[in-house]
Amino acid sequence: MLEHIDTSLIDWSRAQFALTAIYHWIFVPLTLGLAVIMGIMETMYYRTGEEFWKRTAKFWMKLFGINFAVGVATGLILEFEFGTNWSNYSWFVGDIFGAPLAIEGILAFFMEATFIAVMFFGWDKVSKRFHLASTWLTGLGATISAWWILVANAWMQNPVGMEFNPAAGRNEMVDFAAVALSPVAVNKFFHTVLSGWVLGAVFVVGISCWFLLKNRDKRFALSSIKIAAWVGLISAALSAWTGDGSGYQVAQTQPMKLAAMEGYYEGQQGAGLVAIGMLNPEKKTYNDGVNPFLFRIEIPKMLSLLAERQWDAFVPGITNLIEGGYQLKDGTTALSAEEKIERGKTAVAAFGAYRAAMETGNEAEMKAAEQTLKENVAYFGYGYIKDVNDLVPNVPLTFYAFRVMVILGGYFILFFILVLILSYKKDLSKMRWMHWVALLTIPLGYLAGQAGWVVAECGRQPWTIQDMLPVNAAISKLDVSSVQTTFFIFLILFTIMLIAEIGIMLKAIRKGPENN
Repeated sequence: MLEHIDTSLIDWSRAQFALTAIYHWIFVPLTLGLAVIMGIMETMYYRTGEEFWKRTAKFWMKLFGINFAVGVATGLILEFEFGTNWSNYSWFVGDIFGAPLAIEGILAFFMEATFIAVMFFGWDKVSKRFHLASTWLTGLGATISAWWILVANAWMQNPVGMEFNPAAGRNEMVDFAAVALSPVAVNKFFHTVLSGWVLGAVFVVGISCWFLLKNRDKRFALSSIKIAAWVGLISAALSAWTGDGSGYQVAQTQPMKLAAMEGYYEGQQGAGLVAIGMLNPEKKTYNDGVNPFLFRIEIPKMLSLLAERQWDAFVPGITNLIEGGYQLKDGTTALSAEEKIERGKTAVAAFGAYRAAMETGNEAEMKAAEQTLKENVAYFGYGYIKDVNDLVPNVPLTFYAFRVMVILGGYFILFFILVLILSYKKDLSKMRWMHWVALLTIPLGYLAGQAGWVVAECGRQPWTIQDMLPVNAAISKLDVSSVQTTFFIFLILFTIMLIAEIGIMLKAIRKGPENN
């Protein structure tokens, strides 16, 4: 079947999923960030009994609720697409991938749904303590949801805790703890959630500065700014730390992604990290002889330190990863892409032979085929790769998206430091230039988050599951026209939802915090 799949079907299926994921990620990080900030504000109300803090918390809760509702809608569509557009993927690893998503739906989502009702409608109906607990548990539920979704995503980046069952033709989970607590999953969770807290902080500071621009609700705005800026500074600093951990994990499990992030073709010991650079658009393939950069400025040996925690460690580049021949850390020699493809074809053929022997009841042939499959199953996905150049992701997109993320991460740290200095040492309410800077920083928070996901997802292409299942073997056999049609339906639907959300939120912001 794979040989007859229209390549445009792959492109449109990927585009549809990317569209849904991009829109979904507009709403999720703000939900995570506002949950922490409004929780702190209600804690202030619980501790002081001052109605001002109740009024402040209720305002940000209103914006949280609007954003939360739209985020749930896009998230449900995203999960349905696994079954509609990626049915081969769902069949191949559904026993593993479905487990964390099921836990997320049963545990975390119902936890959110239970306590969010108390949070919004329980004011003055339940005790202050119970209401405060409901607010924090709503945020905790959203964070737990993020945990299980990111566990599922991390498993696609680094598949662990499973074995291939040739009789069922599927991968099956054998170690739940390995899946749920893999270093990739843990690091991805903290880095992603912290980025959401950063966005929430940027959003609260920016909206609060709008009130200062309008000379309204000065105490509300300045108090919100101080809390959000502290949350933002701590989160941005920790995000930089987890970003370093993410870089190390990528180097260990997805070296091709790391090479694409750096536009790095020729491996070396003591490899430098590109601080500033411009890729050469004439560079088309790994072996075309074209210099990959028009110019670059490197931080000496920093890539080796990031990737291997050693200044002089060898870091393979794209060319090395395709051609192989370099020494791995375990002392073995790295296979070339061609060798991996051949072993992948052997695994695919052995799987076919096993299934044929199983149908005829020939146990001797089944046993022989199973042994061959076990020896080569690590390269199973390579059996569907047609050209070694397909193993190289979009280098320019990954390279520049990575730098957008990192540069903005550094900017946010400086931004929150400046906001805190002006809040405590100066009269921020009179600094109109800073109000505009804060407002214009809001879209940068969204841009940084989207850039991070571009690096994570585009950098691992062509794999749906790293080394196990490429996208051309994961999609459903559909008419291209049906995928195109649903793409544009979703585009229109999501855009309407986004415009509606922005309109409702702007109306709530203009109304401002209500008097109790």
